[in-house]
Amino acid sequence: MVELRAYAKINIGLQIVRKRDDGFHDIDTVFHRVDVYDTIKLTPAESGVTIKCDTPTIPTDDTNLCARAAKALLDATGSTKGVHILLEKRIPVGAGLGGGSSDAASVLTGLTELLHLTISPDELAQIAEKIGSDVPYFLRDGSAYAKGKGEILSYFELDLPYWIVLVYPGIHISTPWAYGRFEFNPQLPIHNLQKLLLEHKALPVRWVNSIRNDFEPIVFEAHEEIMRVKEVLYRTGADFALMSGSGSSVFGLFRDERYANECADFFSKRYPTYITQPGWNPA
Repeated sequence: MVELRAYAKINIGLQIVRKRDDGFHDIDTVFHRVDVYDTIKLTPAESGVTIKCDTPTIPTDDTNLCARAAKALLDATGSTKGVHILLEKRIPVGAGLGGGSSDAASVLTGLTELLHLTISPDELAQIAEKIGSDVPYFLRDGSAYAKGKGEILSYFELDLPYWIVLVYPGIHISTPWAYGRFEFNPQLPIHNLQKLLLEHKALPVRWVNSIRNDFEPIVFEAHEEIMRVKEVLYRTGADFALMSGSGSSVFGLFRDERYANECADFFSKRYPTYITQPGWNPA
């Protein structure tokens, strides 16, 4: 058996650059992992792919990204073996945290190890991209500046000296719904997010007016509760706060441990809330 932790990510900034001819959108964003994870347990089987999940609302048929990942990998390598996948969910669904994509990537790497499959990193990334635009990111550790649909990745070290308080308001946001309501504004500048993060890491107040999430106006208009979470993060001492992905999770960066813990305690009475220590990384 192989057991893996599939960590969530946050988007530190999300700029929608343009709508492509194929209907997708090009984005600029920074992916950064946080300390909340699903657990994936893989057991070899004679043939086929089966899934069991501890969350009843998660599908366990061919629509599950883990199943798609396993079948695509077995087909690509010509393996006749199978696998049973046990999925223990902790990352909220529809929260902008990439839980399903992280799970799928963990299946790709874990199944390669479990069945001793021969496949190159580039081939594995190609399979990952077909499953989801942000799945390739989770194949490697570290933070990454992502472009294109999210599959063009430049990994870099981002050691954040802040407590990250992550709040999930319990509202499921559909990414296609959010993209469908986005209206491109050519007057909005496209910043180099990696450069901004690294140059002003010690002074995140500089990020407040420069780093944005283009989905926030759309989501906040439809769900004021999510906007209020961001406002409360700032009121309770966050140096920087932003919605992750298409929502609905919102995170705040805190210099002060006491403020971070007090904020997390406040939100945890109502919402699933997670805290990541300064400098944390999955390794």
